[in-house]
Amino acid sequence: MAVSTPQLPAVVIDNGTGFSKMGYAGNVSPQIVIPTCVATKPVTAKGKQFDGIDDMDFYIGEEALARSAQYDVTYPVRGGVIENWDNMERLWHNAIFRYLRCEPEEHYFLLTEPPMNTPENREYTAEIMFETFNVPGLYIAVQAVLALAASWSSSQTTVRSLTGVVVDSGDGLTHVIPVAEGYVLPSCIRQMPIAGRDITIAVNQLLKDRKEPIPPEETLDVARRIKEKHCYVCSDMVKEFSKFDSNPAKYFKRLEGYRGATLWQVDVGYERFLGPEIFFNPELHNAELSKSLPDIVDEAILHCPIDVRRGLYKNIVLSGGSTMFKDFGKRLQRDIKKRVDTRTKESVELASNTVADVRSTAVDVNVISHHMQRYAVWFGGSMLGVTPEFYRVCHTKAQYEEEGARIARHNPVFNAAMYG
Repeated sequence: MAVSTPQLPAVVIDNGTGFSKMGYAGNVSPQIVIPTCVATKPVTAKGKQFDGIDDMDFYIGEEALARSAQYDVTYPVRGGVIENWDNMERLWHNAIFRYLRCEPEEHYFLLTEPPMNTPENREYTAEIMFETFNVPGLYIAVQAVLALAASWSSSQTTVRSLTGVVVDSGDGLTHVIPVAEGYVLPSCIRQMPIAGRDITIAVNQLLKDRKEPIPPEETLDVARRIKEKHCYVCSDMVKEFSKFDSNPAKYFKRLEGYRGATLWQVDVGYERFLGPEIFFNPELHNAELSKSLPDIVDEAILHCPIDVRRGLYKNIVLSGGSTMFKDFGKRLQRDIKKRVDTRTKESVELASNTVADVRSTAVDVNVISHHMQRYAVWFGGSMLGVTPEFYRVCHTKAQYEEEGARIARHNPVFNAAMYG
């Protein structure tokens, strides 16, 4: 049965641990990017909030952070999973009515979810969207599949495939998610407890150890600015130290700011490459961590069925702001390729000692970077939201009223054909 496409574009919302991206399907980038935080009135000793219209007295995003002295600031999303539903509803309310300025009754909605999201969370999301915002249709898409679709904008992509490994690193966690023909392989998902926030902390610690004259209230903000503007991934840490020591004037940067009328200046040196290095040598940040990101990606693929492994190595897609460092993809590809080649060589040598004639072809390892990498999940949702098939697989308000929130427990899987 043909499904008519509404005239108004779908709304795409990607709620991450650190930032929420929101906008309309068909656009190249999100209209709104704000911190995923909510500021509410603090609770008094009696357990009640201050007098007033408490439900409406809240702020989200940058406005919430600016009022941290008078309000309680909370982050409703942790590790990609919604934990505080009241504050999440407040964030959606402001985002829809104030930032996007749309009537939710007139737009279909596409929301994203982490790969291991619980069915109960999907039900809560559907209940809020259909009951509170009265949306006509809802689709909850897996972030990894959307990121794979977004990678098709890369010049490195020759075939549009929904088989690949998504390395998604945001503010809170780094996930490695294998996807085969649009299906996430849950048992093979791996995660690394290092992401953007940890790099900020690492850079801040290096500045503190060097006793740079940064105002105490601005230390984390300065570290974040250094991370975003000056950090990059090096190919060899020892050589990079030698390079900096041989010509400090060339490689050291200068960052300055004002505290009142007083000017302060900071030298930005080794932290430029030592910050992102914790992805590849995590023991620099935490002595208890021994597995690097290349190790985790390799391990995730090796746990997948043998018939899809070559396809996974061939399509390793980067997603999220913490993968945007210069040469991040090159270093990751080199390190994974080194592990794969070593293992292939060992298997050939082992087989040569047997009677059978065993031949092994080299495994192609390809890490894909693209210009939509920072907002890859949102951009994938934007691409999806303009296809007729999107409206065909959405759960509608009528279905919700007939069957209840349980309809959100299962969504049709987008196969490769619908993207062709």
